[in-house]
Amino acid sequence: MTTGKINVSVENIFPLIKKFLYSDHEIFLRELVSNATDATLKLKHLANIGEAKVEYGNPIIEVKIDKEGKKIHIIDQGLGMTAEEVEKYINQVAFSGAEEFLEKYKDSAKDSGIIGHFGLGFYSAFMVAEKVEIITKSFKDEPAAHWTCDGSPEFTLEPADKTSRGTEIILHIAEDSLEFLEENKISGLLQKYNKFMPIPIKFGTTTETLPKPEDAPEDYVAETIEVDNIINNPNPAWTKQPADLTEDDYKNFYRELYPMQFEEPLFNIHLNVDYPFNLTGILYFPKMTGDLQIQKDKIQLYQNQVYVTDNVEGIVPEFLTMLKGVIDSPDIPLNVSRSYLQADGAVKKISNYITRKVADKLKSLFTENREDFEQKWNDIKIVLEYGMLSEPKFYEKAGAFALYPTVDDKYFTLDELKEKTKDAQTDKNGNLVILYASNKDAQHSYIAEAKAKGYEVLLLDSPIISHLIQKLEADNEKLTFTRVDSDHINNLIKKDEETISKLSEEEKEKLKTELESVISDKKYSVQLEALDSQSAPFVITQPEFLRRMKEMSQTGGGGMFGMGNMPEMYNLVVNTNHELASNILNSTDKLHQEALVKQALDLAKLSQNLLKGEELTAFVKRSFELIK
Repeated sequence: MTTGKINVSVENIFPLIKKFLYSDHEIFLRELVSNATDATLKLKHLANIGEAKVEYGNPIIEVKIDKEGKKIHIIDQGLGMTAEEVEKYINQVAFSGAEEFLEKYKDSAKDSGIIGHFGLGFYSAFMVAEKVEIITKSFKDEPAAHWTCDGSPEFTLEPADKTSRGTEIILHIAEDSLEFLEENKISGLLQKYNKFMPIPIKFGTTTETLPKPEDAPEDYVAETIEVDNIINNPNPAWTKQPADLTEDDYKNFYRELYPMQFEEPLFNIHLNVDYPFNLTGILYFPKMTGDLQIQKDKIQLYQNQVYVTDNVEGIVPEFLTMLKGVIDSPDIPLNVSRSYLQADGAVKKISNYITRKVADKLKSLFTENREDFEQKWNDIKIVLEYGMLSEPKFYEKAGAFALYPTVDDKYFTLDELKEKTKDAQTDKNGNLVILYASNKDAQHSYIAEAKAKGYEVLLLDSPIISHLIQKLEADNEKLTFTRVDSDHINNLIKKDEETISKLSEEEKEKLKTELESVISDKKYSVQLEALDSQSAPFVITQPEFLRRMKEMSQTGGGGMFGMGNMPEMYNLVVNTNHELASNILNSTDKLHQEALVKQALDLAKLSQNLLKGEELTAFVKRSFELIK
């Protein structure tokens, strides 16, 4: 028997492992099962190239709980180790950085993945175990070895009587980690980290009913047998070629990933690249809500089928973090800090590749079945609009498939929209004015007036649309977007023809003074306009610029400090050619004049959904009096 000290430069490395990694201590199982998988796959490789003269067979990894003995066993049928290899790989782990480890990671151990940095994969066992044993037999014709360590640098190494190839690790669970002896706990961790590992993982057994024989008698009792409970799927969809998968395969895999998700995904994108980096995966577009926040952390990141995290920030472009699915890349370290990821060149290339691949897929979906794409547009637009704002490369490609729906459910690309509207909606200065609404019901009267003039009105209602139209205007010369309720219909697209006012300049000044004396609310700015005599007498509009800046500051950006808290400001457009304007001006009864103004103003407020509370109650009461 050999005894000795593990080659560490700091005596108390084990308490450090336990203390600093404690918040993440469940990953010991991921590390040990990953090691077992590596040992099994290495054996497969050596057998394939003829270096290991063994029958590879159908190896499995087994995880067993011995609750009474307070032990967890992890058993593989992989390479195994000789005593010499145990000495080399287990005892002489390079802990030369242990002092640096102390300083560098004491505050940020959880986020920094120190196990990966210091080659501590196996030693994560000491986060939950007070003693660890390794019983291992190499595929080479050499005796088995038995290594034991009690969490101090002291170890023993002696021969073992194991006859089958592979390694068994026995964890003697510490008193503060007894939760890991619960079946549900271990089952949950295996499901979380090892659900798609490439080697079958056995955890207990389950019963299976044998099929009823054709010649079975009527009183036949179905026979059951005990079979291994394999908890993982070693061949998940993303490891296969797209040509080998059907739509049903993709949908079934989505259900496997998200068993509690009942809605089908809209479509998927299969990623498969081997140069200049390795990356496979499947991304799904789920139905989106208007909320940009709650949808994140749904993409799972794997490294060689080992689960790493569902925080894929930095690897996946931010606008796609609202999607669901899987990304697997051996080029992404298992344990890294977020700052390391964001600075890593390979990771940036991966992000760019995913952006390009998603854009190409969207373009092909649009080209192959435009009608289907249009039907899905409202469920995916929030992601795409966000992408157009945040990723220049995506924005460049999006012109080919980004859609702008109208209030009549017609869909145009920007180029199609320009072509469709250029004759009717170009103003006297040569600017093409694109009209849009954000709410069909609230802005119904404004939409109706615009359509009566033969204008197209878009329905743009996502929370970030103000940011997007600002960008589109900046990138398209002589193109402006104007919401239908931002001015009177005659002023939205100014043409050369002008309507002459029935009132003289002097009369207009007097009318404005009378109106302002009655309208005490300073958020309404009175504007007199000579409009068609059949147009509404009072119209409330909200200036496009102010409203847009306010909306942009509320969803981040906008360039104006405090704009989101700015009070609402409105224009009250009064039609000087309407009979009511003359009636107000010529009224000699002050009370009657005031009643006319209040009633007209309240009607205008009502059409903009601005009449509420006490004002609404007074308006209803007054209106009933008028119709008595």
